[in-house]
Amino acid sequence: MNKAISLDDISIRTKLKPGDIGYVIYLHGALYGKEYGYGIQFETYVAKGLCEFYEKYDPKRSRVWVCEHNNKIIGFLLLMDRGESAQLRYFLIEPEYRGIGLGSKLMNLYMDFLRECGYQRSYLWTTHDLTTAANLYKRFGFQLTAEKESTSFGKSLKEQRYDLLLSQA
Repeated sequence: MNKAISLDDISIRTKLKPGDIGYVIYLHGALYGKEYGYGIQFETYVAKGLCEFYEKYDPKRSRVWVCEHNNKIIGFLLLMDRGESAQLRYFLIEPEYRGIGLGSKLMNLYMDFLRECGYQRSYLWTTHDLTTAANLYKRFGFQLTAEKESTSFGKSLKEQRYDLLLSQA
């Protein structure tokens, strides 16, 4: 982490601009390839999901949070409308921006929009090797509900589903 960077240096927008989708796909492929050894299969998975999001996009029920520093995308999170549930997808923060509270800030923005839209449930899929992300999700009330062995991303791993049930109160 660059100690000179603070949350105040990062802008977060909720509108996609031309180039965003391609760049977010690239970031996922490059970062997860380098950090976790994921193959091109993961990048194509992200590409398909982002295309699906854009094709079904309704700003009243779905949202992106695009984090920028010096006009460069350094983080991303997406809430996808799945009917009664919302799916948390494509959470990514560039390594040099981790540890400054950006992940928690994005999760708070996600939770606020989730409640604002009246969703009662949210879920996400991740993998067993993303332990820091899983710890963040757990802090916000997500619970591990399913695991399955997979080679979907070009290597053996466990895919994990986390679910959140918001109180009816």
